[in-house]
Amino acid sequence: MAAVYDNKDLSRFELDVEGGIAFANYRLAPGTVIITHTETPRELRGRGIASLLVKGALALIRAEGLKVVAGCGFVANYLDKHPEEADRVV
Repeated sequence: MAAVYDNKDLSRFELDVEGGIAFANYRLAPGTVIITHTETPRELRGRGIASLLVKGALALIRAEGLKVVAGCGFVANYLDKHPEEADRVV
């Protein structure tokens, strides 16, 4: 499976899976990335793709030394289930 990448032109993290693209839209604020929406193509749902996307997005955010704000329910739920990411959350 491909790695999550930051499509800065579209302000979203993307994960290409079997020709479909799962993505997480974001907005930037000083020192912070606000993830506003995640979406997985219907044919890829139920396989953990969105979790892989968020995990990869958080790794990219961490590498940049930024914090994250969960602006969508899926990301909030992911963060609740992964307390190891708490140091990145605003």
